[in-house]
Amino acid sequence: MTINEKQDEIIENFDLFDDQLDKTQYIIDLGKKLSPMPEALKNDDNRIMGCQSKVWVDAELKDDKLYFFGDSEPTAQISKGLVGLLIRVLSGEKPEDIANADLYFIPRVGMGNLITSLRAGGLASMIDRMKAFGRTYTEKTV
Repeated sequence: MTINEKQDEIIENFDLFDDQLDKTQYIIDLGKKLSPMPEALKNDDNRIMGCQSKVWVDAELKDDKLYFFGDSEPTAQISKGLVGLLIRVLSGEKPEDIANADLYFIPRVGMGNLITSLRAGGLASMIDRMKAFGRTYTEKTV
């Protein structure tokens, strides 16, 4: 699936829920499905600054595609879910596609109504970091 196909699928999934609590629970459930991030990667270099809680994101290039790892502190279930949501959309894609991705699903699912302004800032920082990985690995593969 392409980045846009994944985004469209997420939009469809969110459309299944009528109320904000169900949508929030869906985000939390996505975080619970994340593969465990190795403890060694939970360091200051991988920490997302601007997040309300401790969140880490790292990436590795494998077969010309970028794969992300992410986690948050145990009490930050929504933040972990947001990381899971971004990983679901961006992981396994070409670095240049990640760097140039238009993440239109965020406003389309009404994310602004689901998360606080502090979390929105953290989400923006997560996106910036993941796109930066895309740019960095694009430069390395060119």
